[in-house]
Amino acid sequence: MNVLLRERPRPDRIRNHPSAWRLAVLTVCFGAFMGQLDASITTLAYPALRTEFSASLAAVSWVSLSYLLTLTLLLVPTGRLSDALGRKLFYVYGFAVFTAASAACALAPSLDTLIVFRVVQALGAAMLQANSIALISNAAPREKLRQALGIQAAAQALGLGLGPAVGGLLVDTLGWRWVFGVNVPVGVVALVGGVFLLPRTRERTPGLRPDLAPLKQHDVRWGLLGAAGGYLVLFGPLVLVPVIMAARGASALSSGLVLTTLPVGFAVGASFVKCRAGVGLGLAVAALAGLLVLPFEPLVLVPLLGVLGLGLGAYAPANNAQVMAAVPQKSSGVVSGLLNTARSLGTSGGVYMVTSAIALANHSSGRGARYAFAGLLLVCLLTLFVAVRQIHPGTHPVADELVDELPTPLGPQVGPLVRGDDQQRVAHLGQLPRQQWKPGGVGQVEREAAHSQ
Repeated sequence: MNVLLRERPRPDRIRNHPSAWRLAVLTVCFGAFMGQLDASITTLAYPALRTEFSASLAAVSWVSLSYLLTLTLLLVPTGRLSDALGRKLFYVYGFAVFTAASAACALAPSLDTLIVFRVVQALGAAMLQANSIALISNAAPREKLRQALGIQAAAQALGLGLGPAVGGLLVDTLGWRWVFGVNVPVGVVALVGGVFLLPRTRERTPGLRPDLAPLKQHDVRWGLLGAAGGYLVLFGPLVLVPVIMAARGASALSSGLVLTTLPVGFAVGASFVKCRAGVGLGLAVAALAGLLVLPFEPLVLVPLLGVLGLGLGAYAPANNAQVMAAVPQKSSGVVSGLLNTARSLGTSGGVYMVTSAIALANHSSGRGARYAFAGLLLVCLLTLFVAVRQIHPGTHPVADELVDELPTPLGPQVGPLVRGDDQQRVAHLGQLPRQQWKPGGVGQVEREAAHSQ
């Protein structure tokens, strides 16, 4: 039993390599990619599933709903268990469960059995997603954290963007079972990579009760709201644009090509655009304002969706980095689970907002699309307000674990700023030189120590 609960160290050759953290991020990106690919690929199999099992659309929809509901419910408790038992351990076992359940889904003899296997698959996905941000924040050097989280966000966007195209291709050529079977070879590769490329968990937090103390922190609370708002704005158009294009008589392929510009823009923004979170959301607001008033022509939709994705892609990793930097390493699993839960809630909210707007317009796709874009614009403005609230002009909350050196100008006066291990203190940064406004330190030392595991 101890062997099963023991995290295997990386080989010395990998651990001592200068790019060891990049290999760890790449491994985590497998899970990020597959999670989003699986979420967006399944709907393409609905017609084939209805024919195969002679089922209604409502019954077939539970193939997706069972997965999404289970995933949302399990993210936080799974994150807490990973803090207690080991994040690498849960990530590796998560891929094992996800891969085995994917194979079972591909072989399912009935719709009911397929739905049960999808629940098990969601358990594996929760073990992956609850750990993804925590593993990256602990593996990457602090100065590379924004870049690492951007790569992970780009992998998610790539999976999201490829899902419809890959799903349609698989269903048309190999059949619906390969929509799930495609996960198996990728899962095996990622499983091996997790064992050999991920660092062990340096610090575990015993107990099973989720520690929600991070929610008391300003940056965490507002960051979670921002994550939910950002993904609501991202996923709303993914439902809305196909409706708009179908109403214009466009083919599914044309709709997919137009829609692809959104996740592609998100991937570019997450990978290459480094700016303040508010700047990214400002781009998104401008794009949504254009979508609200301009005609729904492909020549209009393509650039505006690209700008929308670019802005949201620049915002998401910046927001995640700020949230993860505000908590100690021992709580990163729970906070990572909370971030992914916020994303899932935002995703569901985007779908609900769009479908509700179309229903409110009595199924008039044109007027309903205007209502939907107005709602998305309002949410984006509120998210921008949240991003502004995260900025502290005079004070900045710094966790004890993130301070590594005493500010020289304060000298012996620094003592009163240091409080107990379970408390948070506020340093008035106006009295320090700007170059010393850096939350780093013991948190970074913990990450460097984790790299040696």
